Amino acid sequence: MRNNRKVLSGTVLSDKMDKTIVISVDYYKKDPLYGKRIKKSSKFHAHDEKEIAKIGDFVSFVETRPLSKTKKFRLLNIILSKNKAE
Repeated sequence: MRNNRKVLSGTVLSDKMDKTIVISVDYYKKDPLYGKRIKKSSKFHAHDEKEIAKIGDFVSFVETRPLSKTKKFRLLNIILSKNKAE
């Protein structure tokens, strides 16, 4: 069953909490009446054990067991870092 985990990617909005980041995932939804594509977004809380993700980074994260009331994902890796100094 472990192979059925969702893997998502998005932009880090906040890293102010201890070992937790808030990630925004953008997607497009078609308007039922007019057919125009509308940009929508969802926010997810993810566990960042080493606290390596920073605001603006594009990251991928994976579904895991519930770690708290809102955290059900953990950081997988950083795809694109906003800080080029690293």
